[in-house]
Amino acid sequence: MTSVVVTEGLTKRYGRRPALADCTLDIPAGHVVGLVGPNGAGKSTLLQLICGLLRPSAGRLSVLGGEPASGSARLGFVAQDTPVYSGLSVEEHLRFGAHLNPSWDDQLAHERVDRLGLDPKQKAGKLSGGQRAQLALTVAIAKRPDLLLLDEPVAALDPLARREFLQGLMEYVAESGTSVVMSSHLVADLERVCDYLIVLVRSRVRVAGEVEELLATHHRLTGPRIDPEALGPGRAVVHARHTDVQSTLVVRSSAPIEDPAFSVDGIDLEDLVLAYMSEAAESGRDRVLEKQR
Repeated sequence: MTSVVVTEGLTKRYGRRPALADCTLDIPAGHVVGLVGPNGAGKSTLLQLICGLLRPSAGRLSVLGGEPASGSARLGFVAQDTPVYSGLSVEEHLRFGAHLNPSWDDQLAHERVDRLGLDPKQKAGKLSGGQRAQLALTVAIAKRPDLLLLDEPVAALDPLARREFLQGLMEYVAESGTSVVMSSHLVADLERVCDYLIVLVRSRVRVAGEVEELLATHHRLTGPRIDPEALGPGRAVVHARHTDVQSTLVVRSSAPIEDPAFSVDGIDLEDLVLAYMSEAAESGRDRVLEKQR
């Protein structure tokens, strides 16, 4: 299988409000995919559509070569609130997981619990936030899924707990080769673990691709003030900032940019994400102002 998720024009509306609009993606297998964007961008909606918890309003969606199915043993899902049952012990979570999933790897689950130092008799409601997140991840990966979906799994954790969670995730991915899609607005965390990026802003996909390729084809240009349209063909301006005399542009170009009027620098993942988020936000403000005129 070359793709774990394929969407074409995928849309989810609540009344007239789109939570996800005209989403077209082809997510290749074997990657750790970072799904990034501001709150309300549509990240959770996309993940819930993929795992079959929501039905699309329009468009096409294929997951692991077929229709999405809620509760599929081939999918592991950790929702934003790291869903564990406060009244069940750690061991009871593992027994529950084994009962529901025919592909359950009991050895993996118990080895992770031992390595994490979790007390099997401890109620989940008494665990720390980081421990609950680790328990939720353990239950998800012990299914041995082909695709693991994580919705803001570390958003509420302290820096040490975040690092431990991500380290455990990457150890599992290295061992299993499982494809992962993880949403977050914490770009620094994604930078550590992701090799594929999707940026969602205002319910729409702004850019998607392998991180290495995206960083190689995006550049920051600084020089005398210029109309972005004057850069010529093959150079897509993602974001522009101007003073009276100077322009700073983030440009996407597959060919080298050699212009003596500009200094040309590479950008990091955070710069790239912010450029697309800023471009979308400013376009939205422009549309609002146009309607008010």
